[in-house]
Amino acid sequence: MKEKITKASILLFEEKGFSETSIQDIVEALGVTKGTFYYYFNSKEQLLMEIHLDYISDLLNRQQTILESSNLSNRKKLEGIISLLIHDIQDKGPSGRVFFREMRHLIEENVKSIEKQRDLFRLHIEQLITDGIATGEFRKDLRADIAAFGVLGIVNYSYNWFNPMGEISANELSELFSSMLLEGIVPR
Repeated sequence: MKEKITKASILLFEEKGFSETSIQDIVEALGVTKGTFYYYFNSKEQLLMEIHLDYISDLLNRQQTILESSNLSNRKKLEGIISLLIHDIQDKGPSGRVFFREMRHLIEENVKSIEKQRDLFRLHIEQLITDGIATGEFRKDLRADIAAFGVLGIVNYSYNWFNPMGEISANELSELFSSMLLEGIVPR
């Protein structure tokens, strides 16, 4: 039941926003009582925090799998992370939109906890770029910190507009972003 409450809440938060969604809305969507909700969650904010933790923890675990792939070059790892993020929008779009849009509704202590996890994801990309610079895979004049922000800025913003059922697939978008980020948009 906890998973059903979470899934229904994600859809409601995506559609109506966290502030406009009441616990009553959540329980009505499931045909259960408020007591059922409170059996699993102390508050709507606690539910939102768990949604955030689940989302970022899952991303970090999948990112770590890519980073630990010793048979992949730094470039291929970066392409893998770009693909991971785009496919995540395809597979978990509502969760991603809630993650990015609704964090402002968490209490400050919880925001700091989530920001640490988000920073860790970014720092892994920064280290990957630093490693790629050291091996000559990436340009020596790059600032790894700014490049990492750039990668995340381009890719993460896609949750606002990317429609996996639209004219471009997640694979095509991942390849386009990888090519654009790694080779630029100016013809050689």
